[in-house]
Amino acid sequence: MDRKRELTSVDLAALAGELSVYEGAGVGKVYLYPDADLLRFRMRHYDHGRTELLVEVGENKRVNVADPDHVPEAPERPPNFAMMLRNRMQGAELTDVSQYEFDRILELTFERDEETTRVVAELFGDGNVAILDGTGEVIDCLETVRLKSRTVAPGAQYEFPSARFNPLGVDYDAFAARMRDSDSDLVRTLATQLNFGGLYGEELCTLAGVDYNVPIEEATDEQLHALYDAMRRLADRLADSDLDPRVYYELSNPDADDPTDDEGEIEGRRVDVTPIPLAEYDQRYGEPFESFNEALDDYFTYASDEGDDSGGESAGGGRQRPDFESEIEKHKRIIQQQKGAIEDFEAQADRERENAEALYANYDLVDDILSTIREARAADHSWDDIEERFAEGAEQGISAAEAVVSLDGSEGTVTVEIDGERVTLDANEGVEKNADRLYTEAKRIEGKKEGAEEAIAQTREELEEIEARRDEWEAADAGEDGGAGGDGESDDEDEDEEVDWLSEPSIPVRQSEHWYEDFRWFHTSDGFLVIGGRDAEDNEDLVKKYLDRGDRFFHAQAHGGPATILKATGPSESYDGDVDIPESSKREAAQFAVSYSSVWKDGKFAGDVYEVSPDQVSKTPESGEFLEKGGFAIRGDRTYYENTEVGVAVGITCEPETRVIGGPPSAIEPATETAIRVEPGRYAQNDIGKRLYREFKKRFADDSFLRKIASPDQIQEFLPPGGSRMSDD
Repeated sequence: MDRKRELTSVDLAALAGELSVYEGAGVGKVYLYPDADLLRFRMRHYDHGRTELLVEVGENKRVNVADPDHVPEAPERPPNFAMMLRNRMQGAELTDVSQYEFDRILELTFERDEETTRVVAELFGDGNVAILDGTGEVIDCLETVRLKSRTVAPGAQYEFPSARFNPLGVDYDAFAARMRDSDSDLVRTLATQLNFGGLYGEELCTLAGVDYNVPIEEATDEQLHALYDAMRRLADRLADSDLDPRVYYELSNPDADDPTDDEGEIEGRRVDVTPIPLAEYDQRYGEPFESFNEALDDYFTYASDEGDDSGGESAGGGRQRPDFESEIEKHKRIIQQQKGAIEDFEAQADRERENAEALYANYDLVDDILSTIREARAADHSWDDIEERFAEGAEQGISAAEAVVSLDGSEGTVTVEIDGERVTLDANEGVEKNADRLYTEAKRIEGKKEGAEEAIAQTREELEEIEARRDEWEAADAGEDGGAGGDGESDDEDEDEEVDWLSEPSIPVRQSEHWYEDFRWFHTSDGFLVIGGRDAEDNEDLVKKYLDRGDRFFHAQAHGGPATILKATGPSESYDGDVDIPESSKREAAQFAVSYSSVWKDGKFAGDVYEVSPDQVSKTPESGEFLEKGGFAIRGDRTYYENTEVGVAVGITCEPETRVIGGPPSAIEPATETAIRVEPGRYAQNDIGKRLYREFKKRFADDSFLRKIASPDQIQEFLPPGGSRMSDD
């Protein structure tokens, strides 16, 4: 398989959304590497720090933000084109990133004082970059273009190529008309007339469950509807930036259970990079990435036409085992989608049956409408005339006329509204045949439901198989790690050896699910579990279901905060009255309660917390009082932890499990390989989550490890509500 060299229109649609997070970046210098037709914009962003934006329009055609370690050294003498850009753009701010129509053209807009500069990257044909002023005039360009259809030259108004059909925003009728206008087959029409290209044309056919090579004239309406639905799902993912990027490999040994060598590096070469997993590549190994930008950076940095026996220098992203977690999550997502499809089929079938029953329930009304149309057509009245007659009848208050919504002479149908539902009827048939058609349609849809149920059963089997392979791999791995050998050394001596996980080139992923992960949680430095609510509903559940005898209940004195429970026992243990909770654990629980309360959100650094026993917490208010959802009545004496300092640390553990944890620093820092403290500050949760993610990623030698076990969103789950910043402590 030839490796990918150019971004597709779908790629650019995904990329434009991702690059928008870099809006606000200020330009420092611009470099041009003439041999590669590569422009490099060295910028700095308030949140993202140093930002290296690459625009390449030579043999490779791409745009992406690159890791600073992946950019080439600056040329000794900047060409005139680069000097022009520096003079014009130094200090300018990136204000907009957009794709032109559905073409392989990306526009980058920069503002400096009152001056606008647009960088237009043409990623098709021979490739080009044009620099425009605010009026659209070309200041300079890498290549001068003078064609009958367009001109791109200094001093001329920039002319885009003729706009390509953009399928992502059209309705079904426009889609079907475009498809029907072709004289080719389905996949070629999707590739050329709808501008998806060959790969995504095949992908849409696969997702829709239709054969690639069906000639357009033989394609059924059902097949076109299926293709349109598949296209809409793709369009919605791109619009919502719901991406799950992959770098795909051609492996040296495709039949191997593990694609990595003894050093954990993938044995093969990169051949494609996509913003979402492709069904077309189900049999190909794909490495997941946190963002499409990161995937593009990895791909264009390391991909080459060489074989896979280069010693792993360009393999990148080493792993020690197959990425079972990614495959498991993929199959779980598919199952959820299949469940949703089944629910949709059930609703559609019910609606068709209800419409059929409504026809019989309003038999006389519907028969009057259909008879009127048939008689008028027999008398050679046009469809427009008939529609006018119904409109006049509606104005006169005639029930049958009022029920008519529209007529379609080309299809010979009439749409009526009955019991609030619109039903399209064949005007040449009677009530019984129209109702029978609706019942038949309901049965057809139920047949699709049965197919979806079979598919979900197959997906579940595949999921079980993957989970079984994961368990076998882990059991074998544990056997290798735990084997005593014949040297007489004990396992305890091996376990005592400390591993510097930050320096390890490859870290195995070990995770399991726990019931308390639905809430805020941490384990105290003494090993006790503390759980807290994220919202009022969580607070209700915690007190009703999880507050047991022997536990301690904590809450900040300030309004708005988690119901915090310091568990004395596990969920399957019974309390025997002999559990002594250390004071250190209680103080950590108190710090947890105040840190995730409104105290942090208000930018304060300390607040009061009280502690009570379970029997003092009640959902029954005092007489004449009212308790809001998530609120409780506390009766009796309270133990106060006055002026408790807020404090949260987020860290990464590598053993016994690989995961993100967060909570009071005294509990988190000793339990993690590396941790970062945060304090009230100006950065919103999602911003500080991204900052922590980038910082953690830099700390591990295994640069693929963090994205396997965490994301900015997962880190954000352990951050208090409100603004935060990294602490200097």
